[in-house]
Amino acid sequence: MFKRGKGHGPEDQEDHWIPLSDLMTGLMMIFLLVAVSYMTDMELANYRIKRIAVRYNEVHDALYRDLEKEFKNDLPRWGAEIHRDLSIRFREPDVLFATGSDALKPRFQAILNDFFPRYVAILSSPKYRKSISEIRIEGHTSSFWNRSVSASSDDAYFRNMALSQARTRTTLAYVLGLPSVSGKKGWLKGLLTANGLSSSRLIYDKNGEEDPALSQRVEFRVRTDAASRIARILEVSR
Repeated sequence: MFKRGKGHGPEDQEDHWIPLSDLMTGLMMIFLLVAVSYMTDMELANYRIKRIAVRYNEVHDALYRDLEKEFKNDLPRWGAEIHRDLSIRFREPDVLFATGSDALKPRFQAILNDFFPRYVAILSSPKYRKSISEIRIEGHTSSFWNRSVSASSDDAYFRNMALSQARTRTTLAYVLGLPSVSGKKGWLKGLLTANGLSSSRLIYDKNGEEDPALSQRVEFRVRTDAASRIARILEVSR
């Protein structure tokens, strides 16, 4: 493969190494092309991720502004507040449910009758519809169970878990049954979820102590599809 003749002189040795050097050069070029291709793919993936991040921030900020504008005059009388993470928190436990019950109080039903159709109208608008990946109803409790019943911290946690899950399911069933959103029920069924979180996300006062009243709450939270889009890009890049 490498020899032109049977001689063993310097010229013959030179003939022996020239094809080998060409082979090594070819291998180096192949390696270089692979490296450049990999770097190009990674740069393209990074560019796409940055675009998604910018788009996510734009959608996130615009949605926050639209929700705040729509509900800012109603939140105080509802005992609710909106946060930058796109959560709307109903934080008056006496308005929401009776102690230990998952039945919605009439006052909370009236609030949902007003709030939810307007909320859905914003989220399902052409401006945001394709960016929404989940609409979460989250139920939260304090770390306490019925103070008249002896229960360990684990018992209290699991009992509150069952209660918070029941409350979110009841809330979901109620809002999904509102006639004012019947035209969007199919869309909502693919996105609306009930999530009972027990006492896993307590609220604390300035002294670092648990605030039992504020910890008992219901939150509506929006998640966009930015994370899933980035995951798909990384998978393709691999």
